[in-house]
Amino acid sequence: MKLRFLGKNSNVGDCPTLYATDRDTYLVQGWRIYANDLLMQLDVPEGQTAVEVPTELFEHLEKDGLPSGEIRRLKDPIMILTPGATFVVQGQEVTDPEALSQMDIPDYETVVEVPRAAIIALLVEEPREADLQRRAQPAL
Repeated sequence: MKLRFLGKNSNVGDCPTLYATDRDTYLVQGWRIYANDLLMQLDVPEGQTAVEVPTELFEHLEKDGLPSGEIRRLKDPIMILTPGATFVVQGQEVTDPEALSQMDIPDYETVVEVPRAAIIALLVEEPREADLQRRAQPAL
């Protein structure tokens, strides 16, 4: 799998990162979610996992030609907004050695692969009133 770096939102010690792949997917590198209240509320199928990232990470989607927009919560989300104003992104856990060798992944982070179509479905060109209200009241 070939990766194209789109961007990262770094703080000291933190490095969630977004990549586009040659498989029409995105790789989202983010903080591991350990057995806590948030993880207990998720339905994560075997082979998948979830990572937590800053909401601003998805501003880098513009570098892949996607329109600027807001991420919204769907009925069966691959992405949810936390009370701490971060996103939890669910997807296939990346185990491909070639892909992993192209990234610098600290022990407290992991990587999920998400179909490009699924991310596009989360973009809203102009937020509607209902979307703004939902953003004001986090999902979890």
